Amino acid sequence: MQDTAKYLIHADITAAGVVERSDVVGAVFGQTEGLLGDELDLRDLQDSKKVGRIDVEIRSEGGQSFGEITVASGLDKVETAILAAALETIDQVGPCRAEIEVSEIEDVRSAKRREVVERATELLNAFEEQSVRTEDIVETVRQQVRVADITDYEGFPAGPRVEDSDAIVIVEGRSDVLQLLKYGIKNAVAVEGTDVPAAIADLTVDRTVTSFLDGDRGGDLILKELAQVGDVDYVAVTPDGKSVEDLSRSEVMTALRDKVPYDVVADAETLDAVRDESSRADESTTADGGAVGAAASPAAAEPRDAASAEERATATEHSAGSADSDTAPSSDDAERASSDDAASVTSLADHIDAVVSTDSGTVRLLDEDAESLAEGDAADVVSLVETAETVPRTVVVDGSCTQKLLDVAAQRGVGVVVAAEHGEYVKQPTAVQVRIAGE
Repeated sequence: MQDTAKYLIHADITAAGVVERSDVVGAVFGQTEGLLGDELDLRDLQDSKKVGRIDVEIRSEGGQSFGEITVASGLDKVETAILAAALETIDQVGPCRAEIEVSEIEDVRSAKRREVVERATELLNAFEEQSVRTEDIVETVRQQVRVADITDYEGFPAGPRVEDSDAIVIVEGRSDVLQLLKYGIKNAVAVEGTDVPAAIADLTVDRTVTSFLDGDRGGDLILKELAQVGDVDYVAVTPDGKSVEDLSRSEVMTALRDKVPYDVVADAETLDAVRDESSRADESTTADGGAVGAAASPAAAEPRDAASAEERATATEHSAGSADSDTAPSSDDAERASSDDAASVTSLADHIDAVVSTDSGTVRLLDEDAESLAEGDAADVVSLVETAETVPRTVVVDGSCTQKLLDVAAQRGVGVVVAAEHGEYVKQPTAVQVRIAGE
C-alpha cells in the first residue's frame, strides 16, 4: 500500500507502562471503531485498500514505552487529516494510559517530486560536465597535448627539451612550465618555491640560463638565491602585475626577446629595476625545435667555462645590434642612482639608530622614501601595521620579529621588517624581507 499511497501519517506514542506492538494496533482499531462513521471505518478502509497496514515501532525503557506509528493513506487530504486526528483520541493501550500525537502528514508525491528534481539536477550537471562545446575543442586538445608534453627533471616540472638543450629557462612553478609549453617553449624547468634545489643549481653550470620569474617579492628572492647557488646569464621579467602563467603568447615572446644580461642587473634592488633595464636592451631569443636560447650569437651560447668574461661581454654587445651600444645606464644616471641610494641608506640607518640602537622600545613605519609614517610602542607593532592608513614600505621595531608580525606585514604589503632580533616564527612569507639591525 505504501508504494501507491498519497500520504503517510506519522504519530508518536507514549505509554505509562510496558506495551507491545499488538497492544498498540488493537487500541487503534478498537478505540476508533464507530468514531468516524461507516465511510471512515478503519477496517473497511483497509479492506478496500484505501488505508495501508499500521506500522508500529515500540520500545520500553524505565517502565515506560515509546514508539512511532505510521499509517499509509490513499484518501484525500481532508479525509486523511480526519483519520490522523482520530488517532489522537486514543488514551489507553492495553492496561496502560497512553498518549498519541501526530507529528506530520507527509505528502508522498511531493517527496517523490523532490527526489525527481534532485536526481534530474544531478543528471543535468553530469551531462554538462561531459559535453564539449565546439569552441572548446581546440583548447581541450591543446590542454591535453600540454599535459602530455610536460616531464620532470630530477623530480621538478620541466619541458621535454631540458635535458638535451644548451639553453634553459628557469621559472617558478608547474603552471609556468605548462604555459610556456603551450607556446612551444620546451626547455623550461621550475624551481617549485623560493628554495632553489641543488639539482636545478647544478643544471645551470654548463647551460645558458635565462631566469623568467614573476615580478613580485617571490621572484626577487628566487633570482637572488639562484645567482648565489648557480649561474644566471640573462633575466627576463613579466609585465607589471602579471605572472608568467597569465601571459599571452606575444607577452611571453616579448619578455624573452627583451631579456638583459644578469651582470647588468646584478645590483638591482628589485625586479622592477630589471624592467627598466629591459626596456633599453635589445637581446634576442632563438628557438630551435621549441628550445628557447638565451643569446642570439654563437659566442654567447658557448658554455661559460670555455669563454672568458671579456668574450661574453663582447658577445652581449654584438647581440644588442651595435658595437657602440651599451645596456648599462649612462654615467649621469649612475651617479644620480648612486646618490639616491646613499641618501636612502643614510636615512634608514638614522631610523634604525633612533629606534633600535637606543633601546627606545618603539616602532616606526616608513614609506618608500624612508620618511616616517607613524610611530608607537613596540608592543603594539602588529596593530599599528594592521591599521596603518598608508601601507608602509619598511617597519623598524625595537623588538623581536614574530610570526604574527610577518603574517600581518605580508597581508598589508610591507616589503621589509627591521627588528632588534629574530623571534619565534616557522614560516617567513616570501614577500617580506627580514633584517636584524645588528647584522
